[in-house]
Amino acid sequence: MGLSARRRLRFLATALVAVAASLVIAPALADKPLTALDQTISTTVTAIPIDFDRENPDRKEFGKLIFRGGLNLFAKSSYFGGYSALALDPAGSKLLAISDAGSWLKADLDYDGRELKGLSNVTLGPVLGQDGKPLLADQDRDSEGMTLAEGTPVVGVAYVSFERKHSIARYPFTTDKFGPPTGTVPLPPGAKRMDANRGIEALAMITAGRLKGTLVAFAERLTDRGGNLTGWLIGGPSPGTITLKPIEGFDITDAAALPDGGLVILERRFRYSEGIKMRIRRVSAAELKPGAVIKGEVLLEATDSLNIDNMEAIGVHRRASGETIITLMSDDNFSPLQRTLIMQFTLPDAKSAAAAAPN
Repeated sequence: MGLSARRRLRFLATALVAVAASLVIAPALADKPLTALDQTISTTVTAIPIDFDRENPDRKEFGKLIFRGGLNLFAKSSYFGGYSALALDPAGSKLLAISDAGSWLKADLDYDGRELKGLSNVTLGPVLGQDGKPLLADQDRDSEGMTLAEGTPVVGVAYVSFERKHSIARYPFTTDKFGPPTGTVPLPPGAKRMDANRGIEALAMITAGRLKGTLVAFAERLTDRGGNLTGWLIGGPSPGTITLKPIEGFDITDAAALPDGGLVILERRFRYSEGIKMRIRRVSAAELKPGAVIKGEVLLEATDSLNIDNMEAIGVHRRASGETIITLMSDDNFSPLQRTLIMQFTLPDAKSAAAAAPN
């Protein structure tokens, strides 16, 4: 393909991404399912491999991460899409994802050696309300954040955050049922200032170190007087407010716990003039303390010149070899102009960081 042809394709791709990304800030334009699933169903997902750098497929190092592979996912069900949070088992072979349309996805992640090759045994089902029935109203089913409290992505208990009607609910789940909830987590007083459509986007349960058992929550964009992004340490030995120092106007879309007691935070920025961007920041365990203004370490920042979409979900698992793997998923807003992507990166120095972490 000639250089001029590549430029034309790149221009077209950038224009399409810009149009699609506008749905990030105008979700009412997206075509969410008007009804809720009334039962668990099976579906088939088609996966097309993608490169993170379309023009240089051999490139694997991006920032401080190593790209392991990615997929563009398709399914015939109208309930497939909108994924805003995910959880993985320790082996990275079982996936649970939550949609912001009040449904869930479970799947096996299949690998070809180190690289993802597809999803199998895929099931979709409704998130249930307190009455045991699927959540129907948009203001009730806008589930944005999720983290495992116990168990695995197959059977366990998860905390799920909802915006519009801001709440964090405790959800037991089985192989074919998600809920009803068994209670809620009281929101910190500062959460009352959240905008209706910018609630708690990120939830993570710390599983190691001095803050083990602490639930970390971040609003999408709730700033303090200094312009820092507000979050909270809920429960655990040191509850309180934390803030993340903003960099170039990014919003928080998700977070996941690291094996060393720290976090990775996923961020997103959209401007009509520049398209969509994503960032991953690592926060050390030592930075997580009440009253702290956290800067963290930028692991990766990407523009839409790389193969991204509306990246909203992040998860972490650690291989038996000691490698820590970061998994991302995108929220397609149920739009034909956007994509459901899943991709994985290796965090090369995570093993040594975990070994040095306090117990």
